[in-house]
Amino acid sequence: MVLNNIEKLLEKYENGETSLKEEQVLKTYFTSDTVAPHLEVYKPMFAYFLVNKQEQFTKDVPLKTKTIFNYKWISVAAVAVLALGIYFGTTIGSNDLGTFEDPEMAFNEFSKSMEMISKNFNKGTATVGYLNEVNKGTATLGYLNEIENTTSIIFKKVNH
Repeated sequence: MVLNNIEKLLEKYENGETSLKEEQVLKTYFTSDTVAPHLEVYKPMFAYFLVNKQEQFTKDVPLKTKTIFNYKWISVAAVAVLALGIYFGTTIGSNDLGTFEDPEMAFNEFSKSMEMISKNFNKGTATVGYLNEVNKGTATLGYLNEIENTTSIIFKKVNH
């Protein structure tokens, strides 16, 4: 009778239909010394469950704290910058548009401005002069690529 009950509980256990009390009955049966010979294959499994239940994890698990970036402060900063820009933009700006009454004085100021722009532009173009050498190098690479294509065509024809 007990053996028949254990076999029914095993079938329910394999189907995942047992309760905790029924599983405890199975564990106590398979950890005892009187197990039916045809059910001996289940004994190591339940012995493992018993040993595994007694194991404890003793290492400390470092928890990573996730920093949450608060987007509210970005919007507050944006509003502050916008307000300061509007305030200082209206107070600093005046109706003086930099016009001159004397045409000769206007021409002199324009000449100074153009000279300053020219100096800065020339300084910028001088630093970009090395790009000519890069262009020469790429032209050489293109030439080498043409040679490689030609040799691959020749060797393909020879192999076929």
